[in-house]
Amino acid sequence: MSSKLFSPIQIKSITFKNRIVISPMCQYSAEDGFANDWHLVHLGSRASGGAALILQEATAVSPEGRISLGDLGLWKDDHIEKFQAINQFIVSQNAIPGIQLAHAGRKASTAIPWDGNKKLEEINGGWTTVAPFAVPFLSTEKPPIALDKTGIQKVISDFKSATKRALQAGYQVVEIHAAHGYLLHEFLSPLSNLRTDEYGGSFENRIRLLLEVLEAMQSEWPANLPLFVRISATDWAEGGWNIEESVQLSKILKEKGVDLIDVSSGGLTAQQKITLGPNYQVPFAEKIKSETGILTGAVGLITEAPQAEEIVESGKADLVLFARASLRNPNLALDFAKELKADIAWPKQYERAKI
Repeated sequence: MSSKLFSPIQIKSITFKNRIVISPMCQYSAEDGFANDWHLVHLGSRASGGAALILQEATAVSPEGRISLGDLGLWKDDHIEKFQAINQFIVSQNAIPGIQLAHAGRKASTAIPWDGNKKLEEINGGWTTVAPFAVPFLSTEKPPIALDKTGIQKVISDFKSATKRALQAGYQVVEIHAAHGYLLHEFLSPLSNLRTDEYGGSFENRIRLLLEVLEAMQSEWPANLPLFVRISATDWAEGGWNIEESVQLSKILKEKGVDLIDVSSGGLTAQQKITLGPNYQVPFAEKIKSETGILTGAVGLITEAPQAEEIVESGKADLVLFARASLRNPNLALDFAKELKADIAWPKQYERAKI
């Protein structure tokens, strides 16, 4: 029996050799946004490990859009050269290089996890954060600055410029990060967006910035290359963004030319209450796919080959994204293929280990 997980899928002009995606995972290892050999090895090893699409970690569109000082960035042309080298290697492994473009909003300016993960004061290299409204993520933190119209236009312009650079760097998929409590998600959720202008209040107003960012990016991104959007399907909190709004948003994004919704959840509020378990986010991807017809990606505690196979085979999602499981095993796709008896190409250098 052939494996659905290892069947190809065509999205726009790109053919993905299987349905396995390496999820964007922050490495906190950049300096001034620049990639280095850690990123080459991290991303490259997962390309040689058999995944179809390698999505680079949340890459900041501006310095103030970084989660931490160790985040990758694409806010200046000097960043492009190393990314080109990394992407050339990914392509050489018959994988597709993709990038997630992001702005951390009020969750920016934090120390890297192994240095405590706390808010950085400016004296320690931190910076003033921005958000839809002057409400901090934690009540103990200094409030962010509410973006004015000029600030909003800068955000849009920054995403547009970063998209242009992403194309020059050789990425073949771009994903907008509108999840996990970062800036675009902060605008979507009524818990963080208390604005009273055209960017706050109603559903139509709260999704406005995301749609404006999308339009700006589409002016730079070729129509024949895939464009994804990652959303948090629910805030897991009373009065927050919910799955019904996610379905409604996904319908609009599909009409506007988005190819796939990468369906995650949570991250907006410390008051969230999540019930964790295998496949705990898959029903969100399934609901969005079934009610809108758009392609979806499933994420979250998906760790086993039969588990991933069932998600795709049953039509719950079109792609399966792996994060921590792929950190534990860069060759996850090769191992899954063996388990599912799918005969796939291995790197020539590794073929003698295929049996």
